[in-house]
Amino acid sequence: MHSRIEAVIFDWAGTIVDFGSFAPTQIFVDAFKQAFDFELSLAEARGPMGLGKWQHIEALGNDPVIGARWQTKFGRPMSHGDIDHIYRTFLPLQVERVGAHADLIPGALEAIEGIRSRGLKIGSTTGYPRQVMTKLISVAATRGYYPDCVVCADDLAAGARPGPWMALQCVLDLKLASVAHCVKVDDTLPGLAEGINAGMWTVGVALSGSPAGLTLAEFEAASADQLEAIRSRVTSEFTTAGAHYVIDSVADLLPVLEKINTRLKLGERP
Repeated sequence: MHSRIEAVIFDWAGTIVDFGSFAPTQIFVDAFKQAFDFELSLAEARGPMGLGKWQHIEALGNDPVIGARWQTKFGRPMSHGDIDHIYRTFLPLQVERVGAHADLIPGALEAIEGIRSRGLKIGSTTGYPRQVMTKLISVAATRGYYPDCVVCADDLAAGARPGPWMALQCVLDLKLASVAHCVKVDDTLPGLAEGINAGMWTVGVALSGSPAGLTLAEFEAASADQLEAIRSRVTSEFTTAGAHYVIDSVADLLPVLEKINTRLKLGERP
């Protein structure tokens, strides 16, 4: 068995497209407002980012602060019926707007070309349901990004993140020889846990994703000190969770792949 990377498995929003991961977060805010006239901040909406969207809403309802506010407003905890109603409100809003947040993160296309030139396969997993991804896949393809497989949060009976199942489905779809020859790239803790639980190398992106919460314009306008503060905070969170590497964005990925190849040749495994 050769000792080199066979595939890179990417998350979508905040990792490859949608700098700052604003499409899902803003729509959670809007869905709570529209479904129940319930106020949710953008920062609160970001909390469980990376989970499947139904599970994301459930996690928000279980948050002590949000849950207490819900209890005060409605006199009861959030129920599964409430979650279903918010999710049904969320879906059409997300489908409608996801294409507006489909711009590739700067450097993503060059990274993809570098991966392809090395003969590697490209997989992808996402917290989005298939209904949303059908539109996002189509829009992203017009901009030059078309992974070899896409596994969505509602595709598998076993469930989604932080379990390993979507990443392992990529291994099956891509016919890969070893999970240790895969690299999972993600901007969220559940997405990194997905890769870790699947036995893969994991690379977190610190500045382009949801934990940083910057628009591209804010990122470009930020001072070096401001970016370093965010980088330090997110890197600490990711490395504590077990990420093998942390980079600013996908634009910085190719040198990390070379480092992983070197470690594989020395017999190291994730």
